[in-house]
Formats: sequence, C-alpha cells, structure tokens
Amino acid sequence: MIAGEASNVGKTTISLGIMAALTKRNLKVQPFKVGPDYIDPSFHRFVSNNISFNLDSWLLSEDTIKYLFRRNAKDKDISVIEGVMGLYDGFGVDKDNGSSAHMSKILKTPVILVIDAKGMASSVAAKVLGYKLYDKEVNIRGIILNKVSSKGHYDLLKEVIEKDVKIPCVGYLPFNKEETLNSRHLGLVPAEEVDNLKLKVNSLVKKIEKYIDLEKVIKISKSKEKLEKINNPIKLKGYGDGVKIAVAKDKAFSFYYEDNLKLLNEIGVKLKTFSPLKDKSLPKDIDGLYIGGGFPEVFSKELEKNKEFRVNLKKRLEDGLPAYAECGGLMYLTKGIKKLDGTFNKTVGYFDTISLMTKKLQRFGYVDVKVPNLGIKIKAHEFHHSKLKENNKLNYIYNVYKKRNGKIKKEWKCGLSKQNVLAAYPHIHFYSNPDFLKILIAKCKEYKLGDEKNENE
Repeated sequence: MIAGEASNVGKTTISLGIMAALTKRNLKVQPFKVGPDYIDPSFHRFVSNNISFNLDSWLLSEDTIKYLFRRNAKDKDISVIEGVMGLYDGFGVDKDNGSSAHMSKILKTPVILVIDAKGMASSVAAKVLGYKLYDKEVNIRGIILNKVSSKGHYDLLKEVIEKDVKIPCVGYLPFNKEETLNSRHLGLVPAEEVDNLKLKVNSLVKKIEKYIDLEKVIKISKSKEKLEKINNPIKLKGYGDGVKIAVAKDKAFSFYYEDNLKLLNEIGVKLKTFSPLKDKSLPKDIDGLYIGGGFPEVFSKELEKNKEFRVNLKKRLEDGLPAYAECGGLMYLTKGIKKLDGTFNKTVGYFDTISLMTKKLQRFGYVDVKVPNLGIKIKAHEFHHSKLKENNKLNYIYNVYKKRNGKIKKEWKCGLSKQNVLAAYPHIHFYSNPDFLKILIAKCKEYKLGDEKNENE
C-alpha cells in the first residue's frame, strides 16, 4: 500500500509512477484504490493496463474485502493499493472504519508512507514516529519523501528517520510543480482528459526509476503474512441469466464500481455499452439500463446536441424500460442542467425538475440509505456540486441519513422513482447489499417477460 500522511502529499503521483515503472518491468500489476474514488482508478488503469478496483471498509464487510481482493489479484505479479486521504483518516474519528490503515490491517498489507518533506529537517523523524506508534498493528515498512529540495536534503532526512525511527527510506521525489496533475471539483481530472498523459507518465517513470529504489519496494511487497481464503459472500449465480442491460460508458459517464459490473457479468447478465454523447439510440434488445455518475455538466452542450438520443431514451423509459441511475445519471434524466454562469442545457426530461450546479459542495461522504417500500437498508457514498430544483411532483423513495456515534446527525429525501426508473445521488456498491441488486434485476426480468409475451401475442 502507498499511503499518505495526509491528502495532497503526492501519494497519487507516486502510486501512479510506481505502478507504471513496475509495468515497464513486465510485471503484471493489479491496482486498487482505498475508498469510493472513481477518478484515481482511471489513471491506475491507464498506467498498468489493468482495471483498478475499489476497496472500502465502510461500505463492505471485512470478509467481502478479502474475497474481492484475492479474486481481483489472482494471476497478477504484484498488487499496488493507493490509500485515501491521510493514513489514519476514516469515518469521523474512527481510524478503523474506512481508513487506509484499517484496510492495511484487513489485508495484512505492508505500507509505504509518503511524507511531505518540504522545509523539514530532523523534525521529520518525530512525524514518522507518530505514525508508527499511533497504531502499532499497521505495518509501515518504508518511507518515501516528497518535495525534497536536493540529494543532500534527502540524505539528511533518511539518516535521522532510519536512526531514530528504524524504518527504511526507499527513496524520494524532488519538488517539481510540473509533476502535479490538475484538479477539478470532483478531484483529479479523469485520465482520458489529460493532455499528453502518456508523455507525463513516461517522464514520471524516469524520475521514479532515478529516485526510488524499486527493488526495495518489491522486497517490501513480499509480505510473509498469508490472507485466508474467503468464499464468495454473494450467492446469486445464474440469477441474471438471459437479462441484457445497457451501461452508459463515455467521457460524460464513467463512474462505476468495477466490482458492480463484474458482479453483473458473474450472475449471468449480459452488458452492452452505449454512449449518450455519440449514439443515436439505445441498443434495441435490452431489458434494463444502468447510467452511472460522471461529468454530465462538463459535457452538457454535447449531450444537448444529441437530441435524437435524448428523445429516444425518454420514449423507451416512458414505455416502461427499467433503469437505474446514479448521481450524474440522475442529472441527465432531469429536464436540463443549469450552470453557475446561468447557461442552461437540455437533457432527457424524464423527471420534472432541473439540475442546478452549485459553488458549494452539496453532499460529501458516507451515508446510510433506507428504502421503506422495498424494505431494505444499504450503505452508500455521495459527492456532488449540484442539487435538484424542488417541486411537489417529485416522488422520493430514499430516506438518506448521516450518523455520528450511532446517532442520526442529518436526514433528507432522495431517490426519484417513476414507473420502472430509480435515480438518486448516492453511489451504491452492490456487494454492500445484494438484495438491492436482486430488486433491480427482478424489474428487468419482469420487463423481459412482458416484452416476450407481447411479441408472442
């Protein structure tokens, strides 16, 4: 695991560089990301040529995490897990709930800690020692120092850390503004939008190879602790046999938990991808629709221009096609998106409301979702700079709430429901509650049977 002392210390840049450098050595690298992030995994995939999977100890049980990790790491030479925020930052003040540290203990993973060393001398040892002693069960096996001013500066820092803390330093990166990837309101710019990304990655790999001891990194990765084998916690084999679901996949819609898509395939669902930006209509032979999150506000002009697709999609939904949409998918199914500068772009118009972009982050973090009419509870995550324009015609079926110390701190309504369509801001990991997935698939089966009956008649 590559973890950071805090956010914005360079762990993503260093994680990407190490993944790319190991891939260059012809190692099969399996990337992972701690937490609910969708953007970092797109970079992981770019540099390693392998799908990156999310690991989240707030959304998922420990046994589920172990199962998914073992399954996804199978037949790979090395797994590299990028941490989230600071090493011990979890849900609220609970360091053993959603943190990188907690994940490292669940998976018995050695940790290489990234430290921002700008302007530091011997004090760096006190910082590293604090991270070492705060939870002695976390196996910190190496230190990478970022934003180092010179080789002499690194040698000084390395000497004091190894002398006083007894953790080896495996390298550093010199301070370089050009190595920083641009930010956006949802985090890093998605990989497919970074200009000359390949050139930037190649430049980064050269620096990793020059300043970081990759042999030490590989040696640290060879943990002696074995992770026990866990059977698949979801028993839905064959449940989706014969069901065909179309999945929105393009620059505007790319936020999916990869394990969600993999699970759909495993239970027998056939997935067909489509692009709301480029296609003129949905695939004809489908029983359901899955529209994930993304950046529909960034591509709202292009989405509006594809009027033929918007009209066809609205008609299919009004004719009863089941659909599940999350966050950006929800926004796309409204009448339009109004930006901060006042510009308005039309979208599908299935729900009688519009999406309003906001300066302030509307929701951020883990949430619990109750769906009373379905009789289920599920954990989820929200992160969005938009809200819906309210009116009394909207039918909400989610009760969403945040807890602190076991008590409900905030509660609100979400989850627009109309005919066979469910659209909501929370992102849901299907392994968090398989009953939710069963309900979605059951809707598709019901639609498929009705469609086949009509054809026979």
